[in-house]
Amino acid sequence: MSTPSRIKRITAPELTARKGGEPIAVLTAYTAPMAQFLDEHVDCLLVGDSLGMVVYGFDTTLAVTLDMMINHGAAVVRGSQRACVIVDMPFASYQESTEQAYRNAARIMQETGCDGVKLEAGVALAPTVEFLAQRGIPVMGHIGLMPQSVHTYGGFRVQGKETGAARKVIDDARAVADAGAFSIVVEGVMEPVAREITQVVPVPTIGIGASVECDGQVLVTEDLVGLFSDFTPKFVKRYADLGVDLGKAAAAYADDVRARRFPTAEQCFGAPKTDGAEVRHLKT
Repeated sequence: MSTPSRIKRITAPELTARKGGEPIAVLTAYTAPMAQFLDEHVDCLLVGDSLGMVVYGFDTTLAVTLDMMINHGAAVVRGSQRACVIVDMPFASYQESTEQAYRNAARIMQETGCDGVKLEAGVALAPTVEFLAQRGIPVMGHIGLMPQSVHTYGGFRVQGKETGAARKVIDDARAVADAGAFSIVVEGVMEPVAREITQVVPVPTIGIGASVECDGQVLVTEDLVGLFSDFTPKFVKRYADLGVDLGKAAAAYADDVRARRFPTAEQCFGAPKTDGAEVRHLKT
C-alpha cells in the first residue's frame, strides 16, 4: 500500500540561496485557516507580533507575549504545508541576555514546529543573533523601523533620512548579516538606503516600506485584503477589500434574522417543508 508523499517545506537555507534571484514573497498569518489560504502562494509565512494590533486591538506590539506568539505560531504551522514559517520573538523575550533569547527561541521552535524566529536587531543585538545561529536556530533579522522600539523613535517614523541615520541602518544590516541571520527584514527605510543594504549584505533583504530592489517583500495580510482599517501605511497596496464585503454580509444576515427569513427549512434539522400543519398535527 503506497503512502501519500509529504509536501516538503521551504527551508531557511533555501531562502538564503535566493539572494539576487527570484524575489521572495512573504505574508503574515496568525491562524490556521489564513495559513491554508496563503500557503501555496507564498514562500514564507511570518507570524508577526503585528498580531497584537491586527488581532488583539493593541495600540502597539509591546503587549504581545511569548505565549501568544507560540499559540498563533503553532496554528500557522498546522495550517500550512509548503511555506517556511517564521515566528516573531516578542518584546522583552530576547533583549535581556543571549541566554534568555536562546531559551525563548528554543521554546518557540519546540512548541510551534516553525522553521525559524525573527527578532529586531542591529549592531547592539548582533551578538544575540550570532548566539542563536550558532546553536541551530535560524534567525531572520529586522532592521530600520523596529516597531518594538516605537517609544524610542517617538512614533512610527521612516528611518535613514539623514546621512548619519542612513549609515546607522546600513551598519545594523551588515552586523546582523555578519552575525549569521539567514535573511533581513528592512522596514520603513528610505528607498536609496534599502537599495544599498540589498547590494552590500550577502543574505536576502525582505522589504516593507523599503525598495522594490529588495530580494523579497512582506506585507501584513490584513492590510493587503482590507481586513484592518485602523490605519493604512503608505507602503501598503490593497489587493482586495474584504472588510467591505464582510460588513455587507453581516448586514444582510442581521436583516434576515430580524425579518425571520433565516433560518429557513433548508437550514433546520427535520423541519417540515409545509405551512406548519404537520407540526400542529404532532402536538395533538
